[in-house]
Amino acid sequence: MDHMIFEVGTALLLVAAASLIANKLKVSIIPFLIVLGLLVGPHAPVIGIIDFTFVESQPIIDFLGRIGVLFLLFYLGLEFSVEKLIRSGKNIVFGGTVYVILNFVLGLGYGLIVNMPINEALIIAGMMSVSSTAIVAKTLVDLRRTGNQETELILGMILFDDIFLAVFLSIMSGVLLGGATSVGGLIISVLISIGYMLLFFIIARKGPPILNKLLNITSNEIFIITVFALLFFIAGFSETLHVAEAIGALLLGLALSETEHSKRIEHLVVPFRDFFGAIFFFSFGLSIDPTSLVGAAWVAIGAVLLTICANVIAGMIAGRKAGLSHKGSLNIGLTIMARGEFSIIVANVGLAAGLLPFMKPFSALYVMLLAILGPMCAKESKHIYNFLNKIFRWSAPKEKLKKQELP
Repeated sequence: MDHMIFEVGTALLLVAAASLIANKLKVSIIPFLIVLGLLVGPHAPVIGIIDFTFVESQPIIDFLGRIGVLFLLFYLGLEFSVEKLIRSGKNIVFGGTVYVILNFVLGLGYGLIVNMPINEALIIAGMMSVSSTAIVAKTLVDLRRTGNQETELILGMILFDDIFLAVFLSIMSGVLLGGATSVGGLIISVLISIGYMLLFFIIARKGPPILNKLLNITSNEIFIITVFALLFFIAGFSETLHVAEAIGALLLGLALSETEHSKRIEHLVVPFRDFFGAIFFFSFGLSIDPTSLVGAAWVAIGAVLLTICANVIAGMIAGRKAGLSHKGSLNIGLTIMARGEFSIIVANVGLAAGLLPFMKPFSALYVMLLAILGPMCAKESKHIYNFLNKIFRWSAPKEKLKKQELP
């Protein structure tokens, strides 16, 4: 146990060092933490008493990473405004539908083009259709864009994407794993997932008076214990209904976002979100074996390029339909292109069903590249917009506008 604690301490020290370097370079820490995890792990050397393989401690690091996802999603839920989301409902459904259909159809076609069997092609399509809610949440927070006009649509499209994920996983699990193969069983599973999500929307709209009384706790100690107990209970209970634990955390945050205690909860949650969130991205990189990536490189890179194009196009269509500027619309596509935990979940369904071993290195490389490129593209969105604006001429340059205004 002592050695395990020392390993965890070593991992946290590496995470802190990578975070300091990223801060000095003024870039998102997400790519640094993923690459850091990639560089260590079972294939890394043991130097004296310092063991960089993290074999004994990996289960603990993975569990801490899962907690990080819960805090990231819980905080994201607190940033929701249900009233605004309802007002933007049509735009969210339209944008989410365009996003899912475009990515899924292109993903399925790509899987078939690279000679994958139909089941493998379907899994690839599913992986390419689901954004990483955790990475998008972290990106929005890091770039301080939670208050941007396009962020409401981004969050709504992510929630729509999560509903698609629940439906897709229910169907594919039944088809591939031989569970609920009947149409009736699949429909019931899907309806339970959607009904569970709608329940929290209703609580967020009608429940604040009751929640305000329940959370009217003077002691910060008891208050945070109560909130965290709810968080872990709801996340765990969600899994029993075959709804991802991360979605349960998001929905709880959504329900509490309309209470008078939301700002207090946000203030108390932020340190936990940042600490455990950093461990999540490190643990994700830690699970990837670099030696398995070479054989899947070209197929994964092709999927990455296709995903980038599909996300930019979907973001532009959704944003412009919602009345956003070209720049805000481009921000949507660049922000939601990151792939992460949910794509890995989809890939694991295929691996559990005994699909081609190629799926594992492909999914690892595909997710790793977009987990790095997604936050980077979002950070450099201004420069990307300026470059694309020269090609498509969405708006005149500022200098040209000033000259036109002169008498």
